[in-house]
Amino acid sequence: MLVIGSGLAGQSAALCLADAGLKVGLVSKRAVTDSASGWAQGGIAAVLDSTDSIENHIADTLNAGVHLNDLAATRFALEHAAEAVQWLIDRGVPFTREDNKYHLTREGGHSHRRVIHVDDATGAAVQATLTPQLLGHPNITVMEDHIVVDLITSKKIGRHRFTRANRCLGAYVLDSTTGRVHTMAAAHTLLATGGAGKVYLYTTNPDTSTGDGIAMAWRAGCRVANMEFIQFHPTCLYHPKEKSFLISEAVRGEGGLLKRPDGTRFMDDYDPRAELAPRDIVARAIDAEMKRHGLECVYLDISHQSPDFVKTHFPTIYERCRQLGIDITREPIPVVPAAHYTCGGVVVNQRARTDIAALYAAGEVTCSGLHGANRLASNSLLECLVYARAASDDIIANPRPIPEDLPLWDESRVTDADEEIVIAHNWDELRRFMWDYVGIVRTTKRLLRAQHRIRLLIREIDEFYANFRISHDLLELRNLVQTADLIVRSALRRKESRGLHYSRDFPETLKQAKNTVLRKRG
Repeated sequence: MLVIGSGLAGQSAALCLADAGLKVGLVSKRAVTDSASGWAQGGIAAVLDSTDSIENHIADTLNAGVHLNDLAATRFALEHAAEAVQWLIDRGVPFTREDNKYHLTREGGHSHRRVIHVDDATGAAVQATLTPQLLGHPNITVMEDHIVVDLITSKKIGRHRFTRANRCLGAYVLDSTTGRVHTMAAAHTLLATGGAGKVYLYTTNPDTSTGDGIAMAWRAGCRVANMEFIQFHPTCLYHPKEKSFLISEAVRGEGGLLKRPDGTRFMDDYDPRAELAPRDIVARAIDAEMKRHGLECVYLDISHQSPDFVKTHFPTIYERCRQLGIDITREPIPVVPAAHYTCGGVVVNQRARTDIAALYAAGEVTCSGLHGANRLASNSLLECLVYARAASDDIIANPRPIPEDLPLWDESRVTDADEEIVIAHNWDELRRFMWDYVGIVRTTKRLLRAQHRIRLLIREIDEFYANFRISHDLLELRNLVQTADLIVRSALRRKESRGLHYSRDFPETLKQAKNTVLRKRG
């Protein structure tokens, strides 16, 4: 079994499979702890209180997703939320307790307190608990500093003539430390590679979020859906020494107020839920205020709460801001929106199966139907857990033989690159024009400009890929450009504004919600 990605989806799937006796190889682009899951602050949404209900959680998720969500998939994920949380508790995750019970916070878009958390660093705490179990498991082999070049499929190597369906047989994997490409055969392969936040200039994501799984699944022949819905988190710390520090949704959930530089509030002008409106509404409101008044940022103020309350509930945020000279118990936090979450991705069903046999996907890399046009806060770690466990159950129930005699990687006709600077320049150009043309507010003219430049980059990168030995940076750039192309193509197809996709040319929301599904020709 091959697991690609070391975030919560990858780690939990690997542990479930290994506990069942399967041998698992886990590929991590950098260190096994270097993932977006480890950066998650808020928590995991689940119905854990008697005053709440699954129906309430479903209603909140559908409202946030502007009813583009798949109802069956949404119910499936939310009905399995409590048991997924219990699995983490059984693994030893030290969720925050208050008055001898688990503390539940409330975040934007939620009608009830249902977010279980570990202070304001839930992802880091979960990863700190699971990673030692992963590294110490006798059935798991972890390969750090390895990046997948591409999936190996029966169609790609000419074996589909002997089977009725295209099947994933494993992957070609580059060892970044040696430059060697290994052929890894696998009975089943799970994509848990996360999202594509690094396609934008400003993002809350780590450097590993380069759309790898989405791009390689697309190249292999999988459908990709709803890529136009990129969630911009409303509140990323604005400071010259900090490029991607997230100020958690929970700050607003616990009473944080958004203000202009003069101290006046503005969210009441945009939505009756004010600071507790869903992220897309809050991000657009901040963007509008910044553009209207020529502001570099707005401010999030939690200083009206007691210092003890702030330090207890937000120790990580308090300490990081203090290091930068901002005392959040006495002054507001400068914030701006930043690309945060990829709501679309590889199409999967409730068993985490993709369109290709033996290829599964879980987490942010997917379009499971849970998020619709906008992800509800703290449904992301939940999706990782539920679909990783669903994939594991399906893999265990459907054993396959490991493929034999796969072709080795051939680099006999390529040479060493002589202009690595081209990769750096293309990377920078892509992220800047995606931010300018495919951001929070879009127009058809901007999208067409982006598409034209993406097509030029694709041709240039394909030529580079064909003629020179591959590198880690080249593979990430290749995947980023492919993912950017899918985002723009999806955005051009949606002739309305819905959730995270807001178009000045089509400001109305259509009565019927339809998914944007892309299929690869041939």
